[in-house]
Amino acid sequence: MSDHSEAPVAPVEAYEPPYYVAVFTTVRTQDQSGYSETNARMEDLVKDVPGFLGMDHAQTPGGLGITVGYFRDADALTQWRSNAEHRAAQKRGQAEWYESYTLHVAKVERSHGFTRALRHTDASPVQQNV
Repeated sequence: MSDHSEAPVAPVEAYEPPYYVAVFTTVRTQDQSGYSETNARMEDLVKDVPGFLGMDHAQTPGGLGITVGYFRDADALTQWRSNAEHRAAQKRGQAEWYESYTLHVAKVERSHGFTRALRHTDASPVQQNV
């Protein structure tokens, strides 16, 4: 996972379904040589995939990492999966960076979000249902 401390903390917004998610859950090895650079490159590269909607990351103190990628359609997800640089990074991850991982791909059928409104007086929360 790259350091996102400089970016505002907010989840990827709710989109009009259907769309797809790829949930990548990992436990990493002790040796992470080259991981940060490769991860940053993958984050830049996936943004060029038509239909890529965004990505969320989380890391537990115990070392479980979760990355969720959001894609407009199955074609966008297939394009990302078959990208040559991404495939090479996957192989390196298996050889060097991951103790274990799982990948779950799902079609999203329902999506909604919530953002707390700025408090001026009695501003109420704003909910977005999609």
